[in-house]
Amino acid sequence: MKTIIISFGVCTMLAVGGAPVWGQVGPDFDPARWEYGSRFEAEGEVLIWNPVMQKIRNGEPVIGGTIRATDPRTYCAMAAAGYDFTWVEMQHEAMSWEQVSRMWLTCPGPAVPGVRIPHEAEENIQKPADMGALVVVVPTVDTVEEAERAVGWTYFPPLGRRSNGGGQGFGNAMWGQVPGGYRATWNDNVVLILMIETLEGIQNAREIARVAGVDGLFAASGDLGNFSGYTEGDPEYELLITEVAEAALDAGKAACGPLRWMGVRPEFTCFQAGTEGANIRRGAQSEIQDANRRFAAAGGPAGTALLIANLTAACGDIIYEADCLNAVREAASATRGMAEQERDAVRESLSEIVADNPGQAVRIREAAGDEGISIGGR
Repeated sequence: MKTIIISFGVCTMLAVGGAPVWGQVGPDFDPARWEYGSRFEAEGEVLIWNPVMQKIRNGEPVIGGTIRATDPRTYCAMAAAGYDFTWVEMQHEAMSWEQVSRMWLTCPGPAVPGVRIPHEAEENIQKPADMGALVVVVPTVDTVEEAERAVGWTYFPPLGRRSNGGGQGFGNAMWGQVPGGYRATWNDNVVLILMIETLEGIQNAREIARVAGVDGLFAASGDLGNFSGYTEGDPEYELLITEVAEAALDAGKAACGPLRWMGVRPEFTCFQAGTEGANIRRGAQSEIQDANRRFAAAGGPAGTALLIANLTAACGDIIYEADCLNAVREAASATRGMAEQERDAVRESLSEIVADNPGQAVRIREAAGDEGISIGGR
């Protein structure tokens, strides 16, 4: 029986044959005791039509490719590259929601649309959800209250308070024809990932992970270093990463991190991959590598193009510092035995990388110096 508090449960007719007069909400009305109607209940078992959610439920790894550009053609190339979802970067980029909307509508798959929003405010979740996002990543979650707000704006009632206002995500070009209907099955298909990035987030990670509606915790590899003052490999840093992973797994949620942890830290099963810019550089690197190999096989000198392409791919747009430092060490080590002119070309490339990345300059110089290449500057 529905728990609906009304002052008068009797429908009467006006004496002159007017419209019926229904009972009114009484002073004891309590939304927490309301029993929801069946209007938005899916018939039968709810099907999981979001492949990312299905993989998470199966315990399979999921990978999101990072989008920082606004060109729909570039976006479509990323969406078709083999990622499970796209990680559109709305926290640190200046692109507009209109640009994001156009990209998602142009290529809603094979990788499903996903986004890292600026923070858990209603407009930051409602807009991408209405535009078709199926994965929502919320950064810098420090408290249970922030986690609950993120859940509230992500999910439709009764779990949350997302408004049913329409948008292209509801349309047939996107999710309007999914089994069971978009509105009725949304709460079972949307994926919500919260990022733990600060010491306060670490302190509350276990309670945050237990909030209903949270599907995964992301151990922010860069910002946990930023907020703690330690780097990957330091015992203090590793303690923080372990706490996020254990908090997620103990709550039955996915542990997420950068793609370079896949297979290295087996507790992690969902990942953020590199940007479209990095992929373009890696593609060019592979093409140059193949060309150099063909040239060397024909009797020509190998040259330095491959080393420089590899450096540019790893350090031209530093997402993960460890990847860049590994590339620096490999390049510096490979110059041993080279002619001085070739060695100078690699040193010049390293110097440019140092100049372009002042925040990592000291560590890049140290990595190169460990392998015998000295780079000038402070």
